[in-house]
Amino acid sequence: MLLLNTLPQYCIALQSALAAAEKQESLAVGGQAVMEGVMMRNGKQLAIAVRKPDEEVVTTVLPWRVLLNAPWAKKPWLRGFPVLLETMVNGIRALNLSASLAAEAEGEPIKPWQMVLTMAVALGLALLLFVVVPHLLTLGLGYFSLAGAVEGFSFHLWDGLIKMVIFLGYILAISRLPEIRRVFAYHGAEHKAISAYEQGENPVTPETAARYSRLHPRCGTAFLLFVLCISIVLHTITVPAMLAVWTPASPIVKHSVVLVFKLLLMAPISAVAYEAIRYAARIHTPLLGTLLRGPGMLLQKLTTREPDKQQLEVALAALKEALHGDTTSTISTTAYTRLEQN
Repeated sequence: MLLLNTLPQYCIALQSALAAAEKQESLAVGGQAVMEGVMMRNGKQLAIAVRKPDEEVVTTVLPWRVLLNAPWAKKPWLRGFPVLLETMVNGIRALNLSASLAAEAEGEPIKPWQMVLTMAVALGLALLLFVVVPHLLTLGLGYFSLAGAVEGFSFHLWDGLIKMVIFLGYILAISRLPEIRRVFAYHGAEHKAISAYEQGENPVTPETAARYSRLHPRCGTAFLLFVLCISIVLHTITVPAMLAVWTPASPIVKHSVVLVFKLLLMAPISAVAYEAIRYAARIHTPLLGTLLRGPGMLLQKLTTREPDKQQLEVALAALKEALHGDTTSTISTTAYTRLEQN
């Protein structure tokens, strides 16, 4: 079953989900690497381009699924969490379809229960790895008098440090997998294609796109860094404050309550991180802009690789299909076959 037999790819979908949300406001194009291809979003539609084993490039265009149309879900400081969920749904949907196309399997529509199961597994792994495990490891450090009690600041600073080490270690570990290295190369191709388009290249070709950096200041990788940093600050402030108001007598209950509280904080943390990354993308002050965007750009050196010409051709095919006449620029790439989805 394609949904669950490639868990590392679904985990990396979490890392790249926000990249498709809003990479460039005025041009409204975002992207995401998928299996042997690229997904591009333009407004209310997304396009997927994949290179099959026989070297044929195929594309398909799908509507962008909107989870919440409520006015409050689009307001600043509230929209971050709904956007995260929405881009995860569409990102995993694109990832599954690309896996089907790349394997020359029948691209059957994903059933709702399959989408829910896939998201639950991906979210569960992310929460276990970046919330539960750091908390338990920090608790273990307390027995060696290296970290303070959960009521104090030092506990959450250690927790944040361990979380950051796990995150970087996770990226380094999966980057050694051949499949993920190819996904990272398509990630670089996606960045180059969008950068060439944003900078007004006309025509946009594999050759012109190749001249641009594989790093992009509005990559979804930076969003995860913002999430981690903001979570460290909020956990350090809010968890001791919560325990000052009410501390369960049982240590097991106390730590269980703290973990649940941290999970509930994911909604406001993602909301703040979303506004932060949008602000960082817009700021023009050189020093502040470098401080805010620099760490994310450095991390992209791990999550992107230099693409070859064939990978750039696929990225441009996805970009061309996503724009579908909604531009005055000419997108020139290799010949491809457009597939219609039911």
